[in-house]
Amino acid sequence: MQGLRLAALSLACILAWAPRAATGAERVIVALGDSLTAGSGVLPDEAYPARLEARLKREGYAYRVVTAGVSGDTTAGAVRRVEWVLRAAPEVAIVALGANDGLRGQPTDRMRANLVEIVGRLRAGGVRVLLAGMRVPPNYGEAFTRAFAAVFPDVARQTRVPLMPFLLEGVATEPRLTQPDGIHPNADGHRVIADRLWPYLRPLLQE
Repeated sequence: MQGLRLAALSLACILAWAPRAATGAERVIVALGDSLTAGSGVLPDEAYPARLEARLKREGYAYRVVTAGVSGDTTAGAVRRVEWVLRAAPEVAIVALGANDGLRGQPTDRMRANLVEIVGRLRAGGVRVLLAGMRVPPNYGEAFTRAFAAVFPDVARQTRVPLMPFLLEGVATEPRLTQPDGIHPNADGHRVIADRLWPYLRPLLQE
């Protein structure tokens, strides 16, 4: 029953960001991720994908940012959503996944294989990819936290895509930038994420 509820939620989220007809001048960036990307606990226009879109417009770039974040999603779940992402015909994809794999203690080799598949399929579809790294709390043990963190640079090297080392850089462990759960960014935290993502995203854009 729990699995059916999660599947229904995932489908609802997918339908919410399903591709819509683009204008002739409109180009698409997809942010593929979990609750950190979906903006759990903040308003839609406060989450980092919306803040990136606002900056793109301010800077004169004709891009629409599609928020493809599903709360609770893992890299395995995102593998099944790649075809939906490609239907949006994105030029660029931000892949920000792995947090839930880590929190669930999933094997890092499985997560690595899933990320390689996701990035590979996106690149095969002509998408320029930015990979965002993630970390797990130290209470998961030194061996696991090191192995987990190493996955992201490994995948970036293997697939030859740029890497933002840590999506929550400057936000994690900062109470003023996180919600009461200590995990999800608040509105100010999402602003910091968008600002720190920008230097990595900018080289992938076309004028």
